[in-house]
Amino acid sequence: MTDSIGTGADSLTVLSAGAAALARAADLDTALAVIVEAAASASGATMAAVFAQDPDRNGLELLLTLGIAEDAIAGFGEEVVGNPDHPVHQAALDRTGTLGRTGETPDGSLMTGVDFPLVVAADGGVEACVGVLTFGWPGEHVVDTAEETRLVAAADLVAAAIAMFRTSSMATERGEWLERVALTDPLTGLANARTVSRVLELEVARAQRQGSEVSVAVFDVDAFRELNTASGARVGDHVLRQVASVLAASVRLVDTIARTGGDEFILVAPGSAGTIVARRIMDGIASLDAVGDHTISISAGVARFPQDGTNAEALLTAARAAVATSTGRATIVEATAAGS
Repeated sequence: MTDSIGTGADSLTVLSAGAAALARAADLDTALAVIVEAAASASGATMAAVFAQDPDRNGLELLLTLGIAEDAIAGFGEEVVGNPDHPVHQAALDRTGTLGRTGETPDGSLMTGVDFPLVVAADGGVEACVGVLTFGWPGEHVVDTAEETRLVAAADLVAAAIAMFRTSSMATERGEWLERVALTDPLTGLANARTVSRVLELEVARAQRQGSEVSVAVFDVDAFRELNTASGARVGDHVLRQVASVLAASVRLVDTIARTGGDEFILVAPGSAGTIVARRIMDGIASLDAVGDHTISISAGVARFPQDGTNAEALLTAARAAVATSTGRATIVEATAAGS
């Protein structure tokens, strides 16, 4: 927010500032400040504000003010945003600008205002209003043709900046979402097979360098196939989510837990505490409510680097082989014991 606006900029300066802001500004606030301040200076306006359509709800939000006292900004924003009949709000709703409207400043003195809707081309070539840009002068002020041209150009630059930065932000958010989808199991929100495989490779490499250990535990939900058949896939999915919640709450910050398909879950635990963590997980699972007459429990196979395998694939194979030898519910089988 800037408290005062200078004078002396010409049309070329306004366009040059706008082009530079669109090309090089690091964020939307910076771009808007450069464009609006240049346009206000060129026209001698003592105040300006940008309101934009809030992308998350149906309404306006105040993005920028220039030349408005700090203690008056909140009230001004609420006055415009909360009143669809306010001229600034109306400009956004009607997509029609106003030139030479008169009003009062917060201290009660006369002012002249102009409002320009911020319009951009949306999907399919249909125009969309993304907000409104308003300027103000003390007393009476006549906007001539040349000045109107400058201010309209500034409004177009502001509209372009809002559209560009918001499109970029949406693209970034979508990229982050796609990355999360690629790395997580959609049913439980845990890491997926791809992620845990990479983590295990990194932990094994770290342990080789440091001469330390890594534990791998493979968990299977006991009698899950029978539960799924008797109660249906929806109940089975609910049980998997419950198990995943216990797993996530039971592991240490340094551990990684993943669902790798079906009813199989994998824990990668740096150090030698794999069996201890597995026991903690089983204690948590024991507190889950039964599904009908089916008590929820899991069994685990635990393998350690380097005793049970010298690479990620060997460790997973050893842990899976261990859990496959389990003969009862809620049991933990260590790979060394299973192979002896």
